[in-house]
Amino acid sequence: MFTETDCADEHCALSPPQAAYQSRPAKASRTQVRCSSCSMRSACMPSGFSAPDLTRFDAIVSATRLVKRGDALYRTNDPFQSIYAVRAGSFKTVVMHRDGREQVIGFHLAGEVLGLDGVYTEHHSSDAIALEDSSVCIIPYVLLEQMCAESKALQQQVLRTMSGEIVRESSLMMLLGTMSAEQRVANFLLNLSSRMQARGYSPNEFNLRMTREEMGNYLGMKLETVSRMFSKFQRDGLVQTRGKQIRIVDIEALERV
Repeated sequence: MFTETDCADEHCALSPPQAAYQSRPAKASRTQVRCSSCSMRSACMPSGFSAPDLTRFDAIVSATRLVKRGDALYRTNDPFQSIYAVRAGSFKTVVMHRDGREQVIGFHLAGEVLGLDGVYTEHHSSDAIALEDSSVCIIPYVLLEQMCAESKALQQQVLRTMSGEIVRESSLMMLLGTMSAEQRVANFLLNLSSRMQARGYSPNEFNLRMTREEMGNYLGMKLETVSRMFSKFQRDGLVQTRGKQIRIVDIEALERV
């Protein structure tokens, strides 16, 4: 999978160092597409929302913001003011070790929420970096809190989202602490597959927006090990790859890894 030809693809380029991330502010636009007509509505909003609740939620989504590939949506220690629903594109969240090394702690797809790391301390504890040209909906947290007090459906959705973050972190700890390299990569692909399916996309064929190095960083593996695992899966007939595109051929066998 990870031949030199494959890595010539723009999404296979090695991740730029933290200092190289663009610092120009992302542009916010007040010309927004309403939640009621958004293709990601079913992924990030409660299914039991009434029409009046939906109208009120539309009103608190203050703007949309475009974030160019490699730019930061927010950075560590930025004041926490809003959470962000990914409307299009994808992000990685990263923290920095004391020696300056980057640690990827999450990947976030369209329909998922960013920024909840700031709720506890009122400052963000990670950087959110766009993996591709992306857009987000900005949801001021104060207004969201007020609406949660009045809407049980929204309150439950926010709690489910926060619970999902806890489950994600627990799953990562299990990946890094108990699974073999082969199992880590298999579970990573299965997780992406289920998230794609939940958003109405194919669970068997999708593009990997993160680089191989970023994937290895997240899984606690070297790039060469990630490459070896994908090559093995391809030899065993579990997946097929072409550049940034991956197709899961035998999902049941991948679950048995």
